[in-house]
Amino acid sequence: MSEITYTKQGDYLIPDLTLPTEPEIQLGRYALMHRDYLEQHKRVTYLNLLTSGELNTHLHQTEQAALQRLELLTKQLASEQGVTEELKEKAPMQWLGLMNNIRSQAEEVILTELIYS
Repeated sequence: MSEITYTKQGDYLIPDLTLPTEPEIQLGRYALMHRDYLEQHKRVTYLNLLTSGELNTHLHQTEQAALQRLELLTKQLASEQGVTEELKEKAPMQWLGLMNNIRSQAEEVILTELIYS
């Protein structure tokens, strides 16, 4: 435990408090969405992560989990709905439309399960 230092301002001693430093991590779309959600709706959790120096790590882990889940769900939904590489070659516009719908479905699950929870 480090010792607390003080700065005198007028007749008062004010503690020199700083937040712990966190490693610089590039945050993606899902991490930023989760941060905003925590800051607005889960204030205590957000402040606990921030003051403990674990916010960026938590956000990075959430981002990675979201991306992995998105890839897995997209593959599963495409397989269930019969969207194949063969369809991509025969009818690319139909394949694109179906894949956009599948990606939207998968993203909705991710937002509900990981980002806004």
